[in-house]
Amino acid sequence: MSKALVSYLLSLADNTLILGHRNSEWCGHGPILEQDIAITNMALDGIGQARNFYQYAAQLMGNHTTEDSLAYLRDVTEFTNCLLVELPNGDWAQTVLRHFLFSTFQYYVYQQLQNSSDPQLAAIAEKGFKEITYHVRWSSEWVIRLGDGTEESKDRILQALDTVWGYTGELFQPADFDLKAQQEGWGADLLLVKRNWDEKIKAVFEEATIPMPATTWMHAGGKQGKHTEHLGFILAEMQFLQRAYPNSEW
Repeated sequence: MSKALVSYLLSLADNTLILGHRNSEWCGHGPILEQDIAITNMALDGIGQARNFYQYAAQLMGNHTTEDSLAYLRDVTEFTNCLLVELPNGDWAQTVLRHFLFSTFQYYVYQQLQNSSDPQLAAIAEKGFKEITYHVRWSSEWVIRLGDGTEESKDRILQALDTVWGYTGELFQPADFDLKAQQEGWGADLLLVKRNWDEKIKAVFEEATIPMPATTWMHAGGKQGKHTEHLGFILAEMQFLQRAYPNSEW
């Protein structure tokens, strides 16, 4: 078992699980029925991707580890998701902007992972890439619609940008497992991901008439298990059933 590979898989899984949970909070609350269904389906995509990563990690870890124990029985400090995905939904503008920023990151990570030297990781990425391609298109269209829309919609997307932008830098700050993944050829090169991500974000922001934020100090710590207060509340809700009724299954 490669400890670095397990850590890498858990980080990928934690990101998609937590964002999937956040997006699922919109179920029944979307602005219109079509978009309510869309974001709920994307939440399910994220949770499905998390399952694939957790299952592979559990297989490598052994000792009766399961996807359920990894998702529902680890404490806050054991999660290594980035801080961006655990931020509150806020309004619709904040949710779609967060989703655009993160799903664009995922797009370029999964794009590389399809060529991973680890065949199982490559297969998971290939399946997830198809879903993420839609996520990027959907969220970018909303960013453009809000940014180049009414005065209120423009104001809301700019407020959302002020809130979430400071959490994007962590996406590209490599943890030890990221460096190992790149060196051994089974993970993504975050420098290349960053370059592609920058180009995509700039292009969409330009069409949305949104100015690119100036370089600023960035929040970090999620990959090292240091989280905002929000993750504890997410896990308290998400893990309640498994902890109250042990050995429940997905």
